[in-house]
Amino acid sequence: MIRPFLQATAIAGALALVPVTTGAMAQVDSGTYRELDLFMDVFNTVRADYVDQVDDKTLVEGAVQGMLAALDPHSGYVSAKDFENLRIATEGNYGGLGLTVSMEDRTVKVIAPTADTPADRAGIKAGDYITHINGKLIFGGTLDEAVAEMRGPPGSNITITIVRPGRDRPIEVALKREVIVQKPVKWEVKDGIGYIAINTFSQATGADTRAAIAAIDKSLGRKPAGYVIDLRNNGGGLLTQAIEVTDVFLDQGEIVSQRGRDKRDIERFYARKGDDTGGLPIVVLIDAGSASASEIVAGALQDHHRALVMGERSFGKGSVQTLLPLSSNTALRLTTARYYTPSGKSVQEGGIEPDLMVPQLSDPDYKSRPVFREADLRRHLINEAAADDRTLEEDVKADPRFDMTAEQVKAKGIEDFQLHYALQTIGRVKPGQALAARPTTATTKR
Repeated sequence: MIRPFLQATAIAGALALVPVTTGAMAQVDSGTYRELDLFMDVFNTVRADYVDQVDDKTLVEGAVQGMLAALDPHSGYVSAKDFENLRIATEGNYGGLGLTVSMEDRTVKVIAPTADTPADRAGIKAGDYITHINGKLIFGGTLDEAVAEMRGPPGSNITITIVRPGRDRPIEVALKREVIVQKPVKWEVKDGIGYIAINTFSQATGADTRAAIAAIDKSLGRKPAGYVIDLRNNGGGLLTQAIEVTDVFLDQGEIVSQRGRDKRDIERFYARKGDDTGGLPIVVLIDAGSASASEIVAGALQDHHRALVMGERSFGKGSVQTLLPLSSNTALRLTTARYYTPSGKSVQEGGIEPDLMVPQLSDPDYKSRPVFREADLRRHLINEAAADDRTLEEDVKADPRFDMTAEQVKAKGIEDFQLHYALQTIGRVKPGQALAARPTTATTKR
């Protein structure tokens, strides 16, 4: 799955030497060797009898990929091409469309379009399936191959065919590639309120967030009435940057902890003294596309009652992937830990529940469009305390504040209802008054 991963420290193992091999260990060794014998039998049979000659490197790499694919959706073999994709995700710019995609049942699925990119402006939505590129069927190919075809020289044309659940016919979209400049943080002032949109957690996100706060203050000549932190459709990124961004808004306390297979293996990360916003009201916007590092930020600010979290339940990716090098340009991306919010809650599967559910009423399809989350992935890690499966529509259908159609919202001049509602919420806060947030504990469930 091409999604930004939480960077973690590599774990080294040690081999304990014992004077006597127990019967149990002998049985384990015997069983393991039998399975390896089976692997070699298959390997040699394919080499000898497959219709076309296949080189050993292809067979071994395929076997490694298959082994890791049997674990969970986020573990995998990082090839040389994957390394380049990873570098681009955390550092560079590229010519392309601005899409975050994954592979599901051998089909390329859109996780989210990046704001203000060709894909976003063309109306491509999270949950769309890409079936053809320039008329060529890509079903059954690899994700690397599909990504390589979507990238290309800026200014070049490309046509993609998408299948959207709920639509009877495929949709053909003509786009022009652009240089996708990864600006992790964008800011502006809206109605005297600082608006900070964080699109990804790359190397400069923390520093850019601090710079955005300073720029907002300078633009106004004073402190704003509060801040809206927009994490919608932010698929995550580097753990270090999630911690740094959270630290911008907290004066003290735990930000996140990560726990491995051994329950005693716990690493905790804490905020440093100093809140760059001076304690002003904060609303954090999330949706089903807010994942991983975004959930760390939202969960920490919610648990510390530092912000009102608003929007839709987040994606629910609560696992940490460690990059374990195999060579100079290949590695294992292995799930080695789960992360937990300060209250001790794992967001795996369940995600972050907003303090206030607010639908995106400006989207005419929000009720009918299928929502794609971690719990929908095959072999995802199970969380016994995951949230229930009530839908956003069920949560808000009886709330008169949200009894409007997209046409009625547009007629009021509102382009982004969730953002509009967040700004209104901060605008109603009196000076010195805190935003009310629901109590959050390790056992909170709806």
